[in-house]
Amino acid sequence: QVQLVESGGGLVQPGDSLRLSCTASGRTVDLYRMAWFRQAPGKEREFVAYIRRRDGTTVYADSVKGRFKISRDNAARTAWLQMNSLTPGAPSVYYCAADPHWEARLTAAYEYWGQGPPVPVSS
Repeated sequence: QVQLVESGGGLVQPGDSLRLSCTASGRTVDLYRMAWFRQAPGKEREFVAYIRRRDGTTVYADSVKGRFKISRDNAARTAWLQMNSLTPGAPSVYYCAADPHWEARLTAAYEYWGQGPPVPVSS
């Protein structure tokens, strides 16, 4: 079994920055894609970004493009999400995910999920 453990999070002011991390443990798998999703109160979980293992290709949701950056260290089995220029609004919980079975922008496609950071993020 694979577990994804997240750290980071916090309530910040608009325009501030924050970095989240996600580290995999358990059985050895490639974690071909790692991704971040977020969920605001009363809203569905939505795609934020993903990164491919082999070539580091990244894909971002339009809402965060230019403000957020996803990165990974394959040896450490870790992914990060750097969030800049955070926007006003209700705090969102950010979730790490890995290895989609099909479309990598869809919540239902992912095999593994983190539990979210201890504190949500205003974004």
